[in-house]
This record gives sequence, structure tokens and C-alpha cells, in this order.
Amino acid sequence: MLFLPAERLILLLTVILLALSAPLIAVKGVAVDVGAYAVLILGGLAMVGLGQYYRRVRSDEKIATSVTATGVFILFTLAGSVFNYMLLPVFFTPIDPLLVRLDAAVGFDWPVFITWVSGFPFFGSVLQVVYFSSLPQMAVIILALGLFADSVQLQRFMLTGVLGALLAVLFWSFFPSFGTSTVYDLPADLLARMPMAADPAYGRELVRLSREGVTALSPHNVLGLIAFPSFHTIMACMSVVFLARVRFLAIPAVIINLLMVPAILVQGGHHLMDVFGGIAVFYLSYVLSGQILRRHAAPALERRAAAA
Repeated sequence: MLFLPAERLILLLTVILLALSAPLIAVKGVAVDVGAYAVLILGGLAMVGLGQYYRRVRSDEKIATSVTATGVFILFTLAGSVFNYMLLPVFFTPIDPLLVRLDAAVGFDWPVFITWVSGFPFFGSVLQVVYFSSLPQMAVIILALGLFADSVQLQRFMLTGVLGALLAVLFWSFFPSFGTSTVYDLPADLLARMPMAADPAYGRELVRLSREGVTALSPHNVLGLIAFPSFHTIMACMSVVFLARVRFLAIPAVIINLLMVPAILVQGGHHLMDVFGGIAVFYLSYVLSGQILRRHAAPALERRAAAA
């Protein structure tokens, strides 16, 4: 099978995460919805296989890279989510109180901000749509970079996302945080005016998981566990930076992801510090992905020079 450097590395990381998760699942006695996961895994493998067909048989590298990236992302996301859940219950004190104090230090008060936004119901609805656009945006980027940019940019996009996720999980495993829904109680009338993705029920479930751990795991009810750093922020940065290379999508990406900042705070129930943390992790991941790809490119250039 023919894989590009980023594809090989991400598949290797996926296997490592699954290898780490398997014994934890067994030791903790977690019941896994095997059927549901099998369907998603087969879907990811099918995309990878289709990518190989276009790469080896049809010699259409643009379609091959887009399809393979989709499959690889599906597989890594599943493995990363399972591994993240296997780190429950948490053994370190959540840092949400610290994040609240840091927000206050820069003049940000989350309940006041939410109350203000709730006075504009239409704006709140727009933010909800924007918040849930993150994953569709990732699909658009894969397609756009595969068709309108070179494979190196798509590889760097993939690596940036994977490294960002790994860094977020690594930090969270030692400094867990679960967001504002675990800290503040909002009035019922406010919640009625402005439904939130990370509502109080969501927060209560996060607190329960942090204390008791998980007993059953299914892709149908997996929650986003990590508040700091915000992975929605990482994805927003990825959209803006990588779609800047696709002219007709660059401006829409900037507009949508400027709105993503208040959407993350409102719909995602994030601290303001979570957003700053996401930006920092994106920058680090972006730099690391470039270095990794340059190291892989150097031997290839040397082989071409020797062959010439």
C-alpha cells in the first residue's frame, strides 16, 4: 500500500492509541458498543481503501489524497476519543477555578457575557449553527486542499489536527478541565431563551464521568471532555490558516471563525482562557507539522538527486 508520510504517521499513532486503550478497556471492564464502532471503523477503512484504488489504479492523486485523508481522520478520531475516555476518572484536581480567576484577571465574566448574548436570541441561534459547523468545515478543507492545493498542504493540515488533539489530551490528562457548565448555575429562563450545547445537564454528566469514570462506551453518546485547550479553537485556526490558500473560501472562513469565538464561549461553555489555550496549541502543532514534513521531504529529495 502506498501512503504519504503524514498518512503513515497518523495511522501509526492510531494503532498506538488503540493498543493503549485495549488493556484499559479490559481492566476497567468497560462495555463497548462494538457494532456501532465497527460500522465507523469499516467506513474509515473503506475510505482508505478507496484512496489506495485512486492512487495505485486510477493514478488520480488529488482524489486519492482527499479520500485517504477522510478515512485516516475518521480512524484517528475514533481511536483518540476512546483513549480520552479511558483516562477517566481523573486523578488530578480540575483547573476550572484557576481558569475562572484568569478570565476575571483580564476582565471577562462568563455569566455576564452569556446574559448579554441571551438578549439577542437570533444571534444566539446563529452562534449555535456556527459552533456545529466545525466538523463540516474540516470536511470542506480536506476536499478543498485535495482539489485546489498540493498534497503537502493537505498532509500538513492532517498532521496539525492530529498533533493538536494529542497535545490537548496530554495537557488535559494532567490538568483536567470541564468548562463553565461545571462551575456556574444559569437561570432557567435564560436557558429557555438561548439553548446551549454545553448546558447544565452536560456539565453534570462531565462531573459524574470525572469522578466515576465510564462503564459503557458508544460513539452515539461520546461527549467532548476537554475544556482547556479548546479543540474547537484549534479547528477554527486550522480553517482560517489552511483555507487562506483557497481564494474563494478564504474570506468566508475568516468570517465564520470570527463568529466561532463567541460561539465557543456560549455554545461550548468554554472559559476565555480555553480559547487562548487553543490558539497556543494550534501554533505549536502547526510549527511541529511543518518540521516533521520537512524531515520526511529531505530523504526523498536526496534519493531523487542520487537517481539523477
